[in-house]
Amino acid sequence: MWKVVFALTLLGGACVRPGSAKEPKGHVSVVVVGATGDLARKYLWQGFFQLYADQVSSGHSFSFYGGALSDAETARPVLFEILQGLACPQGLSQDRCAIIRDQFLKLAEYRRLKTAEDYAALSREMGQRPTQEGLVEAGRLFYLSVPAFAYADVADKINSTCRPPQGAWLRVVLEKPFGHDLDSAQVLAAQLEKSLKEEEMYRIDHYLGKQVVSQILPFRKENRMFLDPIWNRHHIDRIEIVLKETLDAKGRTQFYDQYGVIRDVVQNHLTEVLVLLTMGVPANRTSSQEGLSNKMAAFGALQQLGRSSAVIGQYEAYSREVQEELNKTKDHVSLTPTFAGVMVHMDNSQFDGVPIFLISGKMLDERVGYARVLFKNKVFCVQSPDDAHCKPRQIVFYFGHGDLKYPAILVSKNLFRPAGVAQGWKEVMEHEDLRLFGLALSDYHIHTPVAQRDAYHLLIAQIFQGRKDSFISTETLLASWGFWTPLLAALSHQPPRLYPGGAANGNMLDLQAQGRELAFVSEAVVIPQGGPGAAESFQVMQGKFRSSDMVSAWAEELVNRLAADLQAAAEEAVREGGQFHLALSGGSSPLALFQRLAQHHYAFPWRHTHVWTVDERCVPLTEPGSNFRSLHDHLLQHVRLPYFNAHPMPVQLNQRLCVEEDGGPLVYERDIARLVNASSFHFVLLGVGFDGHTASLFQDTPLEAHGDRLVALTESPVKPHQRMSLTLNAINRAQRVGVLVMGKGKHDLVTQLSRVKDDPKRRYPITGVRPTAGKLVWYLDYDALLG
Repeated sequence: MWKVVFALTLLGGACVRPGSAKEPKGHVSVVVVGATGDLARKYLWQGFFQLYADQVSSGHSFSFYGGALSDAETARPVLFEILQGLACPQGLSQDRCAIIRDQFLKLAEYRRLKTAEDYAALSREMGQRPTQEGLVEAGRLFYLSVPAFAYADVADKINSTCRPPQGAWLRVVLEKPFGHDLDSAQVLAAQLEKSLKEEEMYRIDHYLGKQVVSQILPFRKENRMFLDPIWNRHHIDRIEIVLKETLDAKGRTQFYDQYGVIRDVVQNHLTEVLVLLTMGVPANRTSSQEGLSNKMAAFGALQQLGRSSAVIGQYEAYSREVQEELNKTKDHVSLTPTFAGVMVHMDNSQFDGVPIFLISGKMLDERVGYARVLFKNKVFCVQSPDDAHCKPRQIVFYFGHGDLKYPAILVSKNLFRPAGVAQGWKEVMEHEDLRLFGLALSDYHIHTPVAQRDAYHLLIAQIFQGRKDSFISTETLLASWGFWTPLLAALSHQPPRLYPGGAANGNMLDLQAQGRELAFVSEAVVIPQGGPGAAESFQVMQGKFRSSDMVSAWAEELVNRLAADLQAAAEEAVREGGQFHLALSGGSSPLALFQRLAQHHYAFPWRHTHVWTVDERCVPLTEPGSNFRSLHDHLLQHVRLPYFNAHPMPVQLNQRLCVEEDGGPLVYERDIARLVNASSFHFVLLGVGFDGHTASLFQDTPLEAHGDRLVALTESPVKPHQRMSLTLNAINRAQRVGVLVMGKGKHDLVTQLSRVKDDPKRRYPITGVRPTAGKLVWYLDYDALLG
């Protein structure tokens, strides 16, 4: 058993608060809660050992406590093993390191921290030690390396039992995640503020401790003479913030499947870098209040993200890993994205119109992180493309790894020469034969740290100094979640594009900006893969369903395919007869199709198209419940369809709704007969309800009574009960009928329909859709088909 002692470091110096005089020398107690966990083992104890080595001559004394839920007999040997394996800090000789490590081991001990009594006992010891030695407490530092759900409870115990005496500081460090969305982040913030003051909380994002990231603001300030004239929309072409990983999610699946790539790294790491690049540079960088004000201004300028602002993907093996690690069934398919590309815009005069791309993913081709600011180049080189003024003009904040291997700030020589070299940094004068972002290394001015240091080393040192400029405040945390939560909600049911992983991804994840929208460059990709889950690996799959043609894909690709099929049918009809007659059903399924047609199919022959409704609720057409109102809001008002080519069902005649005597169905039937050749629509798009109904033809609808009629009044089992609908006779006259079925909720229905051959009683009215001379195509997304 190793003995714990208390030691005092003797030489001068002091911890300095930003903008203040030196603090009195005193004793600092450091408590790592979760002391034997993975984070503490890999980073925290090494960071605190580095802190101790840096401060060993500062005049402060220290004690270090490792706390966890386990009893001391179990956990003390584990902690001792971790501490014995600590590496020597850079710059220390082996002999000096051995002495300091021995002191550090003697200053550390394990305490069980489970109950309020455990924390109270720890607090008594933290108070007694300096008193016995005639010292004053300088402060207490608690590092919470525990799950986020435990933060509020631990903070409450610290507040009620472990506060230091008057004049000493309390600093509590929290690790992400800080919530799952805006609501959960607000709840956690409210819980913590009951126990801790804002100045006592240090929410850590280790990315802000990376050497290059921590140098972004100093670089901008030192080079403001060059940057101020060009750091704006008139000169910046785009900004890219990228974090690529080669690893999968194995071992983290429990956490990762709840969070995904946007919550894991984009909402925090990449967003923090975005803010550092776009915020106003504080006159006093160590002023937490000025920095906070400038960050909030940057958040306030971010334009709201829509569904079309992002694309998501998932490496193929991920669902299988989820099934294995989380004990899910073989038919379980996770929608958690492992790749995301997001295009952000800012609503201010400085960056208006500049696209900012945030990209991250697992199982990509290399491990690398960087932020690249690409400037516009108005020079066109006719014969000398290798001249300096013809090459890309850019600044790259290279976080590390990748081809370069080391962290660096690179400025293309055709832009400017950076002013001076920051303390602890050096200019790279000898260059490898390597190209980076279209330029040889010799075409850059390159600055890199003299010694590479871990992010936790830097951040722990700043916590000790009381500096908060590299930490997340409650305000910026909630601002970030407020920005990202709407997009996360919009993507929550969006199936991601599958990709194989590594170099095999090829160009599958390449992105392109189309105005303010972001899309994959390749519209549809097929990745064959054998085995039981082969269908999951296809972006678009064709086959048979109920003896008719079937197209199946993830929702996004399926909608894209259906939109393309509709345009092809329209173009063919216009070529042959000059007009295209399209009948569209209501409901939520076609909304994504309407958006696709409106925003991407500019060549669609709308001027020669007539749009009809398959069915309608008996409500005024101006009310939100109207199918035509939905069709108008999501499609018709966005395309150039002639006014008289829109044909809503006449559910309201003589100021009454769906009264048989008013003859609304007959009016619509006559319009069809007058305008549509042989009353045969070119394309009818249907959906299917959970009960198997289609259009407004339900299980209890007397389908046989409709006879040769094209339109009929029907009764729905749900409100509003009265409906008007095309009959099976009208539908089956069509040249082409598409049935769109999407969502996991339809999987059971699809399974039942696949087993039903003849359905004379029309338990499922959709089974009555059998075009007489036309073609039936089922459009099923993978959720509906596979569950």
